Amino acid sequence: MEARMKSVANSDVITAVQHLQKAIHAGGVDPLVLELVHLRASQINGCSPCVFAGVQSAKKHGETDERLHSVVTWRETPFFTEEERAALALTEAATRIQDGAPGVTDEIWDAAATHFDEKQMSAIILNIAITNFFNRINHTIREQAGKAW
Repeated sequence: MEARMKSVANSDVITAVQHLQKAIHAGGVDPLVLELVHLRASQINGCSPCVFAGVQSAKKHGETDERLHSVVTWRETPFFTEEERAALALTEAATRIQDGAPGVTDEIWDAAATHFDEKQMSAIILNIAITNFFNRINHTIREQAGKAW
């Protein structure tokens, strides 16, 4: 499979994404939690370039192979903190909003809000949204894993 386009981003889009990334990282969330959120949303959406990039970035932040291999099965493993589990549950619920899925229930929201303040919740939600944004672009243009952006 080959990519359909080289890029859909122009300078205005790149600037906007940079501002969003700055806001996300200013939210006070542990960078590893943000990496886990990005990876889980990308796994759900089947976005190979984002999964690839997410694993690479998480490793640069010190994430272990054991945990990275277990993100897809985080509920069945002992490797994640309650804070990380809350962020992963929020990620799944916010990403899976198709055809009658319940989305972010009060239970999921309350669990996340127990671990994160409003500024951190905003950062996590923006991180989920921008990941889903890129996942959809990559699917549409058939972006390939392994590329450097």
